[in-house]
Amino acid sequence: MNRTVNFKGKQIYFESRGQGNAVVLLHGFLESLQIWNCFSDELYKDYQVVTVDLPGHGQSDVLEEVHPMELMAESVKMVLHELKINECVVIGHSMGGYVALAFARLFPKLVKGLGLFHSQAAADSAETKENRRRTVNIVKLNRGGFISEFIPDLFAKANVLKFQNEIEQLKNLALKTSKEGVIAAIEGMKQRSGNFDLLINSNMPFLFIAGKEDSRIPVQNIMAQAILPQHSQVLILANVGHMGFLEAKNETLKMIRGFLMQVYG
Repeated sequence: MNRTVNFKGKQIYFESRGQGNAVVLLHGFLESLQIWNCFSDELYKDYQVVTVDLPGHGQSDVLEEVHPMELMAESVKMVLHELKINECVVIGHSMGGYVALAFARLFPKLVKGLGLFHSQAAADSAETKENRRRTVNIVKLNRGGFISEFIPDLFAKANVLKFQNEIEQLKNLALKTSKEGVIAAIEGMKQRSGNFDLLINSNMPFLFIAGKEDSRIPVQNIMAQAILPQHSQVLILANVGHMGFLEAKNETLKMIRGFLMQVYG
């Protein structure tokens, strides 16, 4: 099922496949729901798999000049309302993990479990905020040049040549994101708050997937956060950067399936 739902007068695109317990897969910055196609192909046989183009990405409209994580989370809630889903597991890649955390904070009764896939609960450091400010200026001047350099750097260095075709596909996908959509997401990530208290106080299980060669989120940061919840499952991947859904597809898919089985029984 492919549809759009009206949210704040704009259109949010989503897909839903399968029946049963629901899992919501949220993509990261400069991506779209297409990154989850291989995962959806497998998981929909046992679950209702919902994928969403977050605001300003894929086929979803830009909503505002800034897309706070809470605003993106509210757009996901609108999709679930449209589908009449009352509980789900939410798994987010990178920025999608930030949205998943915001979703769990806003709508805790809807969330049975939460997965941070190359993502984290910490807010941006002062240095990272400054880097995002600089990135906005670069995007304003040369969006295409930024994308061409940004995407390969997400992979472990040893994997850049191996996944050359996939990198080109990701670049083409990212180029469909408008300048306004790119900047709105960057500004939204820069503004986000930390969610350590959610990790500590929530009773739901958490899944952490991290790459040892991740240049964006150091693996030691993920390990420090993974010990905070009452229940965590952790997958640390050698020779993997920030893109484990490609760099280690089989291992990460197996881990997500196991997490879903544990949450839903």
